[in-house]
Amino acid sequence: MARSNLRKLRFSAQEAGSAAEGKPATAEVSGIFSMSQFRKMLCQERKRSERSRKPLLLALVDGKDVNQTNGSTGIVQKIGICLRDQVRETDFAGWYEEGLVFGIVFTELGDTDVKAAINVIQTKITACLQKAFSPVYLNSILISFYAFPESVGSNGNGTKTHLTPVLYPDVFEIGKKKRLSLLAKRAIDVAGSSFALALFSPLLAALAAGVKLTSKGPVFFKQERIGKFGEPFQFLKFRSMRVSNDSGIHQEYVKKFIAGKAGPTEQGGKQTGVYKITNDPRVTWLGKIMRRTSLDEIPQFWNVLKGEMSLVGPRPPIRYEMEAYDVWHRRRLVEVKPGITGLWQVRGRSRTTFDEMVRLDLKYSKTWTPLLDAKILLQTPRAVISGDGAY
Repeated sequence: MARSNLRKLRFSAQEAGSAAEGKPATAEVSGIFSMSQFRKMLCQERKRSERSRKPLLLALVDGKDVNQTNGSTGIVQKIGICLRDQVRETDFAGWYEEGLVFGIVFTELGDTDVKAAINVIQTKITACLQKAFSPVYLNSILISFYAFPESVGSNGNGTKTHLTPVLYPDVFEIGKKKRLSLLAKRAIDVAGSSFALALFSPLLAALAAGVKLTSKGPVFFKQERIGKFGEPFQFLKFRSMRVSNDSGIHQEYVKKFIAGKAGPTEQGGKQTGVYKITNDPRVTWLGKIMRRTSLDEIPQFWNVLKGEMSLVGPRPPIRYEMEAYDVWHRRRLVEVKPGITGLWQVRGRSRTTFDEMVRLDLKYSKTWTPLLDAKILLQTPRAVISGDGAY
């Protein structure tokens, strides 16, 4: 018996957000949503899943190769009609890419094991297609599955699992609408980071010498941080801690902080109002000064110049921080690049709870404009000089 070619469909960020410009139009069919309707409903269900914590499953059936083989969109449309009848009343089907990629969203999976659900659904889809099409077409059909919420961190074979752009078509739609503004943001990032690196070059040299003379170890602290869509990058700071220290102190505090179980720290028997480790034994005396004044952050202008960060955006988390996130927290890594400064830095920094910080990040991504970036950049020097919430 012929089998369809089942393998994972790999989308780049650009492909996931591409519109159907130049794509062949398809006739409206009852029970099958257009691309714009389907993507809108997918986004709604994803946000509902964030709140309910009930997983959903997106199945994509790619018929691009069928088009090339057959020279017609009729076969792909027939695929959609065939699969439409495989959904429950709570599910919905439509075009992820008009006339090319057909999608089905299976909602409210509840406590069902996602892998088991994929096996059952894959079997049903394959059986349906085998009845309706000849092996010539089946071998050109690609089927892929994407579960939400996604697993993050390291999987069994040691490779990293990132957030999947396919599940966030709304982000790319917004990106297309704000294309000119985003180009302006990148231009400002390049110009601003280049200027800052040149301006602070004497200070960079002085701080590098100070770090080297006051403690053993490298001048710069390099750490894997998580960028947009969970992509890792090497984050740069001046080293403010002693080498060979145990990160367990920070990991334990971070997990409590994210879970809302860490209260404001105390100094001298009084609450500081600061949600951060204020007397970290790992930090050197020079490191405390650099942290208080944010001078340890200056090397991050190099990350901005490389395009890994922006001047303004959410702070990039460490992987173990991301692994402790609630589902809705992850949205701060989806909509904008991480930045050196942001709403959190100019509105209290470590004096806010983690949930408050995330809400500020989401507010920034939702209301972002070049003018908002300018306002935050102008407010940042005052926040740095005051040192409020910085430790």
